[in-house]
Amino acid sequence: MDIREFVEANSAEFGASLREWLTIPSVSADPARHGDVRRSAQWLAAYLRKTGFPVAEVWETRGLPAVYAHWPAADPSAPRVLVYGHHDVQPAELADGWDFDPFEPTLRQGKLYGRGASDDKGQVLFHALGLRACMAAAASAAPPVSVTMLIEGEEESGSPNFAELLTDRKDQLLPDVIVISDTTMWAADVPSICLGTRGLVDAEITVTGPSRDLHSGSFGGGVPNPVHALAALLAGLHDADGRVTLPGFYDDVVPLSDTERELLARLPFSEKEWLSDAGDSGAAYGEAGYTTLERIWARPTAEVNGIWGGHTGPGPKTIIPARAHAKVSFRLVADQEPAAVIAALRTYISSFTPNGLVASVTAGHGVRPCHSAIDSPAVAAARRAMQRAFGREVLFTREGGSGPEADLADILGAPLAFVAVGLDADRIHAPNEYVDLSRLLRGAETAAYLWEELAAAGAGR
Repeated sequence: MDIREFVEANSAEFGASLREWLTIPSVSADPARHGDVRRSAQWLAAYLRKTGFPVAEVWETRGLPAVYAHWPAADPSAPRVLVYGHHDVQPAELADGWDFDPFEPTLRQGKLYGRGASDDKGQVLFHALGLRACMAAAASAAPPVSVTMLIEGEEESGSPNFAELLTDRKDQLLPDVIVISDTTMWAADVPSICLGTRGLVDAEITVTGPSRDLHSGSFGGGVPNPVHALAALLAGLHDADGRVTLPGFYDDVVPLSDTERELLARLPFSEKEWLSDAGDSGAAYGEAGYTTLERIWARPTAEVNGIWGGHTGPGPKTIIPARAHAKVSFRLVADQEPAAVIAALRTYISSFTPNGLVASVTAGHGVRPCHSAIDSPAVAAARRAMQRAFGREVLFTREGGSGPEADLADILGAPLAFVAVGLDADRIHAPNEYVDLSRLLRGAETAAYLWEELAAAGAGR
């Protein structure tokens, strides 16, 4: 039985198991659901043992548990591959706009609806099916590469304990290649591989002036106004070409290569349709010299998320406010560091705050960006595997979201290869999340071919 035949023959069992897992409301952001996150981890470990993994166990953290499973290769010198995903999910309630209970998965016309169907339980589970298919086709009791699965339980809550887990367990993991299955491809009929995700850091800016609100008739025009000053500081974050003005902001940015720009340009992108999806925005905007896809995937940004200060209630209140506040965030690209961006923001704010006012910057959570080289052996193997499964050319994308991928690459010291079959259309993080089961089966097939490709290519470093 070849790989595709095995996947198809086991598709019913795969679908039934996924539906069972989706009934567990493993919402890491809700303390009331933390028991369910633990139950989800226990379910996955038991399932992986049942499917043949010699080792599958729950790994505790300072927060919620991850799942570790390992299936060694027949050849001890074969490449070691780690598959990353997560088993926690976003919050979901029927009142949010779902057509049915989000934790009572429903199958309609080949599409499985339920929280976590695409992000990320469906994409985790296809790896177990793909591994079995690979071994069945080769009539082998062991895979051609050593396969480790590390499935996190706190990704939807910012992975607060994941870096520590990786550091503590580094000697037990030691991969040659890391496979990420928590992203999307371009379209169902346009398979693609992600080459990286943007990082993120946020901050709150406070500008303080007088010790109390002042009467604008008595003091207006005589003392600096914190709201005026903050508005000017925020407006100055960009120049006339849409470039961020923080000192040294672009110094560490890895530029797009000509090859990457050419491949991104081959994606069937409609700016008109994209603007419609972007809340019916009236026009595209951003850094001059780059396309919309390049801006949202491969260029860093600064955004004002909110601003407040002074009187905001009904009717006039003619004052000079004592203070003003703003929330800002920065999407980062390789090789920018969140701490360096916050330092640059503080330098900018202190340099341009008017005399008589005091400005402070309070940094929030930071996530580093990650990037896979387009000519990496691991990426090339993933592309060949996906092309075999989908029967067509595989293109390349990037993603604007942020996750723990940079920690995986840095702490474990291995290259990343993104192998995923989710779609933006799957309504991840939204009501009525779903996944097409036939697409997950192509994901399982891709995974099966990937183990063959990585074994043939060697250790992928």
